[in-house]
Amino acid sequence: MTLILKDMILLGFSMIILVVCVLVGVAFLTLLERKVLGYIQIRKGPNKVGFMGLLQPFSDAIKLFTKEQTFPYMSNLNIYYFSPVFNFFISLLLWMVMPFVTVYLNFNLSLLFFLAVSSLSVYTVMMAGWSSNSSYALLGSLRAVAQTISYEVSLALILMSFVFLILSLSLIDFSGYQFYSWFIFMCFPLGFMWIISSLAETNRTPFDFAEGESELVSGFNVEYSSGGFAMIFLAEYASILFMSMICVMLFLGADLISYLFFVKLVFFSFFWIWVRGTLPRFRYDKLMYLAWKSFLPSSLNFLLYYFCFKLAIFVILI
Repeated sequence: MTLILKDMILLGFSMIILVVCVLVGVAFLTLLERKVLGYIQIRKGPNKVGFMGLLQPFSDAIKLFTKEQTFPYMSNLNIYYFSPVFNFFISLLLWMVMPFVTVYLNFNLSLLFFLAVSSLSVYTVMMAGWSSNSSYALLGSLRAVAQTISYEVSLALILMSFVFLILSLSLIDFSGYQFYSWFIFMCFPLGFMWIISSLAETNRTPFDFAEGESELVSGFNVEYSSGGFAMIFLAEYASILFMSMICVMLFLGADLISYLFFVKLVFFSFFWIWVRGTLPRFRYDKLMYLAWKSFLPSSLNFLLYYFCFKLAIFVILI
């Protein structure tokens, strides 16, 4: 019993350390984004707070969380207040699938857990937009819900192709199967579709319709200020880091015990920012066309192909 208790305490500590590291990573990811976008637009970006602007994220956090919180007069207050908190909680809960070699939640059904938890964020966005009692916020949330649901279908089908390839639902098993060759070489079209679907899933450019400033005032978060806005902001960037981690796990080797894993993760996070600085916003009908008429048939075809491929290997081995 004491051993189980000690394991649980160790598990709790490792969870807290992971969450703290994710939050620090999110802070510096925002700084990286502002710096990269600055240089893309031929300007410096933040460079006043601390050495070369290194303390800027902490300054922003203090400013946001000490501002006065405003509440729309006719809003549904409880849902309005707690939606960003749950959104932030869900984005951190996703990180519990990260497979560590030591005592941790590296459970056998981590891919199912990822799909189940990531689909929950739709509800928080929808409730945040609806409870604000603003037509702009409601429009933004409906766009985000339609977009997320559409691209979750292709994400799930692409993941099923990998489930057929490795015959496991655990993320840790990807490292063994990619010891000699990365899956990006074997499944290049799937990798391409996965990255584009991840961009749409995280509401990032060129699919940032939930926060379309050019046609809406700001999307589902228009009525949020202070801590509520900061929570939505943190949840978005934690999801970007998480999707970068999943991309590395699925396609680029999944070598967790190597420092190169984190180099690849930073590269993918940089790619998210690079896309934002380069591409204009897509048209909404084309976004839906891409999901249902391009990615869905393609991912179904690949699913059938990998199923037959695995079946052929099984028959040959027998």
